[in-house]
Amino acid sequence: MLILCSDGLSSQALISRVRASINGCSKAALVVTADNLYKEKNYHVSRCIRELQSIGLSVDIVDIDTESAEVLNQYDVVEFIGGNPYYLLHAIHRTNCAATLRDIAQNKILIGWSAAAFVFGPTLALADRYTPQMNELGLADLTGLSLTSQHILPHYSKFLTKFDCFEEICREYEAEHQVNVIRLNDGDGLIVSNNTAELCKA
Repeated sequence: MLILCSDGLSSQALISRVRASINGCSKAALVVTADNLYKEKNYHVSRCIRELQSIGLSVDIVDIDTESAEVLNQYDVVEFIGGNPYYLLHAIHRTNCAATLRDIAQNKILIGWSAAAFVFGPTLALADRYTPQMNELGLADLTGLSLTSQHILPHYSKFLTKFDCFEEICREYEAEHQVNVIRLNDGDGLIVSNNTAELCKA
């Protein structure tokens, strides 16, 4: 199962959905790689740990910058926090982690929010419309892992007032690429399982 969301399991709807799917799972990894500045000191980390613990999971913090990506195979649930999508994409390719994440999404539970939600999708191109300055690595290939074909836009209602022409940019992207972008507010999630996608609203 793959869950793409804005800010983790931050709504009761998402908590309940994951709780119903864990079926005896006991261990979760919270991957902090996307925040290349603060890592485990990211201010969302403590909240995300509490959310995972609330559904009966023990939680370890993992950083694939410093640990083998294979360590993720030890866990039933793997959650990637947000941060810099370009950095995260680069880190996943550098550590040959993509196949591991694809296996987890198919056979366990993989959660990606904010930056990670872009990376797990088909492309970072929509994120690049809003924050190209975050591409400090100068990545030319913005192809995501394509764990789903769905295009999502996290933090939708929050960012409407933070970016000029936020909705207009999204509509232009949809028209140019002939896709429908799923706009996710904080607390919403897109749950992809068995080739079906279900929108879970907060």
